Amino acid sequence: MRTVVALVVALVVAVVALPALGAVASPLKQNVTLTLYNAQHVPLAEAWVSAFTQETGIKVEIRSGRDLELANLIVQEGSASPADVFITENSPAMSVVGQAGLFAPVDTETLALVPPQLSSASGDWVGIAARTTVFVHNPSLLPVSSVPASMLDLANPEWKDRFGIAPTGADFQAIVSAVLQLKGPEVTEAWLRGLKENAKVYTGNRAIMTAANKGEIEGGIIYHYYWYGDRAESGQNSGNVELYHWMGKDPGGFVSVSGGGVLKSSKNPAEAQKLLQYMASTAGQKILSDSNALEYAVGLGSPSHPSLKPLSELDPPVVDLSQLNAPLVIELMQKAGLL
Repeated sequence: MRTVVALVVALVVAVVALPALGAVASPLKQNVTLTLYNAQHVPLAEAWVSAFTQETGIKVEIRSGRDLELANLIVQEGSASPADVFITENSPAMSVVGQAGLFAPVDTETLALVPPQLSSASGDWVGIAARTTVFVHNPSLLPVSSVPASMLDLANPEWKDRFGIAPTGADFQAIVSAVLQLKGPEVTEAWLRGLKENAKVYTGNRAIMTAANKGEIEGGIIYHYYWYGDRAESGQNSGNVELYHWMGKDPGGFVSVSGGGVLKSSKNPAEAQKLLQYMASTAGQKILSDSNALEYAVGLGSPSHPSLKPLSELDPPVVDLSQLNAPLVIELMQKAGLL
């Protein structure tokens, strides 16, 4: 217990001791324009960049795309990449760039802003937001008492044609990457083959929720914020469905971390590090919490949007985010016939 208390005190002291942006020892250059490869929600990225530019005077050009699309582009570009900073929605894309050795170490002051388990273990990227896997279900068709005990149970024959997945999406592939790390390739492949037999395939998380809401299926695997976002608006596609959180460190309780990293090839590394630090800072995390992205804040002491089930009440499995294997996930999904 003393060790835990000492760690918490040390982290708090570290955060308090952080210098404010613009008060660093070496002045930041303001006549540069950073390039941000962005796979996060565009409105959130724009809000972060706008506030950062207002605070520092440093301009940022945003190039948006999907997680693995941009990760693979950076790998192809190598040292010639124009990107200074890369941010994603899910962790596996960060691993693709990190395992290619293209990230610079994140400044220790920035890493200290986020609990260590929510960043890369090697320190080459830092968590900037998070999302949790849930099972959205229609209680009139599937009461909570009948939701499968584990996400892995959905591969059993009794679940045929009763639930939905979106296998082409980065979100679902991130969930598979967690299963792969936790259970290994043989179990993961068998699980995927079961899903191929049982699941109805949809184009995305929102389509799954809508189908469950209409009673076309009993439930489906999605990320939490689609439901919260719809409820915050009209509730048209979520009024008949509820969220179920798998607990007990089940793979279905996986928390996927959105990461950010600075490229080794950046020609403006100090300014790039400051942009990343801003996203993880109290000010950056407040922008996230106040936004309609409805993702979890990950900064120490930074509250998430009040409508969300607190991150501290979840019981996710322990996953080494820097070791998620996106290429093998794709290979296994192709072998199972899901891609």
